[in-house]
This record gives sequence, structure tokens and C-alpha cells, in this order.
Amino acid sequence: MTAVYYQGEGSFTLGDCAVQAPEAGEVRLDVAYCGICGTDLHIAHGAMDKRVPTPQVIGHEMSGVVAELGAGVDGFRVGEPVVVRPLDTRGETPADKGFSHISAGLKFIGIDAPGAFQRSWTVPAFTLHHLPDGVDLRLAALVEPLAVACHDVRRAELAAGETAVVIGAGPIGLLVALVARAEGARVLVSEVNPARVQFAADLGFETLDPSAVDAAERIAEVVFEVSGAPAAALSMTQMASVRGRIVVVAIYPEAQPVRLFDLFWKELQLRGARVYEPADYARAIELVAAGTLPLDKLISRVEPLERLPSVFEELAKGTSDIKVIVDCRA
Repeated sequence: MTAVYYQGEGSFTLGDCAVQAPEAGEVRLDVAYCGICGTDLHIAHGAMDKRVPTPQVIGHEMSGVVAELGAGVDGFRVGEPVVVRPLDTRGETPADKGFSHISAGLKFIGIDAPGAFQRSWTVPAFTLHHLPDGVDLRLAALVEPLAVACHDVRRAELAAGETAVVIGAGPIGLLVALVARAEGARVLVSEVNPARVQFAADLGFETLDPSAVDAAERIAEVVFEVSGAPAAALSMTQMASVRGRIVVVAIYPEAQPVRLFDLFWKELQLRGARVYEPADYARAIELVAAGTLPLDKLISRVEPLERLPSVFEELAKGTSDIKVIVDCRA
């Protein structure tokens, strides 16, 4: 079977991989599609070499079908379409208070363990989610990032009729905006990149110029910070209305200044949001199956697995792509 291996220092190679027969409690999948996400790009830049063992197959935004069942696996059948929730939660302890998706011992499959940029992938059965028959497997590869957005919106406790500002119109920001709109909110997107401003506008969103924060002050019951830009960490509290909720989605590896006076003065709530829980996957699958979100517009191109090393090189140079999907069957 074909696979793409990360070799470290930003290098990828195409190679062969043995079909791994599932052990007890495992399922072998024929991977159909796998999306390239921001974390994959961080790995490709060499930024996670201390964490990712090499050589390693990465990738986790996938869809596929069940190819083989290990002993003791019930509830799935060969040929059934599925997606993987790539969280190995077996390291959870009582100290994690039942929040297995953020447990101290959590391992992310596709980063800490082999991922889906291969034709055949064997995973623990507890990570699988059923897909309804007939769902487009290309769109189903967006379930994982869509589940991130569903979790973010759920953490915000966003209600229909509220106004939400999404800072950052990358793939996750756009998905957050789409889910928030599906919940009945008025959604504004704040972005500095002109191409992404236009993309958000083409999706029907009002857009904000982040440099004109004064015009956006106190307008939003909910602010989603998805950009990871230090300037956004400062402006997010200004955009929130009295007793607004701010959900920090972006990863800030370094400490950033925040206007704590705004939290005091407007009685704001600052909330974190990390990955997803099973309920978020269920909601994402429901949205994909319903076909009510313009998810196909987010897919910039579909590339065959054999081209993946070259695709990473292209993305490293900078492109206007929103989401690149890899066809692991081609």
C-alpha cells in the first residue's frame, strides 16, 4: 500500500506501507480522502519535530470505509463509510474530570501516532463514527475540522439572534462562521487578507476591517478569536458587548497581552476551546449529511496521494488555497 512519510526537517517522501491487520478492538480502514490542516503545515515546516516521531505518516482529517474488523469489534460492518475522531484517550485519569478530549495523557492520532495519508489505516474502534449511506466522502473529509467549529460554537453557548464576530477567515474561522450562522446568529468576519475578505464576502458574510476596531467595539455577544495574531488578542475584548463571551480558538504558544480591563469593565467571559467531543462529531456529521452548508466551496483542489510531497512544497511557498483534500485512493 502507498503512504507518505514525514522524515523530519520539513521533508516528505512517498513510500510503501504494509497492510496492518487489526488486533482486538481495532479496525482497518481503506482511506478515501484526507484533508491537509494547519497542524500538518506546522509539521511540514519542521515546527513540531520534537513531538512527531520519524518516519511518520501524518494526517487526520479523513473519510473512508471499513475494510477489516479486529476481534471483539461490534457495531461496524465491512464496507461501511466512517470517519475517525483522532483522539486516543486511553491515558485519561480521574484528575482529568471526565474531559477525555483534553486529558493530560491524550495522544493525537496522526501526530503522536501514524495518521491517514496512506491507503490503508488501522485505528482503535472507539475512534470511529458512522457516516450515513450516500454521504459524499470528499465532503466527509471535512467532518474533523467542522467538528472543531461545532465545539467552538457550543463552548460559546451561542443563541439564535445573537451577533458573533469571527476573527480570522482561514479554514477553521470560516467553518466557525458557517456553524454560527447555521445556529441562527448574525455573523461578521474580521480579516486582514484581501483575498480571504473577499472569500468570506462571497459566502455571504459581513466583513470587518480589524484596523478599524473603534467601529466594531461592543457589538458582539460572542467573539471567536481564530487568527492567532497578537493584535487580535488585544482587539477581541473591544469587540465584545457587555457580558459578552470570548472563545479563544487559536493556539498561542507564547504569552500575549490582553486587555484585562475590558474583562472587568464589561464583565466579559473568556473561554478556551480545544479540539472536540463526540457530540461535536455527531453535529458535524449531521451538518455534512444535511447538505445545508456550502462546504464544497471551501475545497480549493483535490490532489492524488502521490503528489502530497509536492503539495506540501507548494503550500510552504504560500498559496490562496483554503482547503486542499488528498485523494488517498488515486
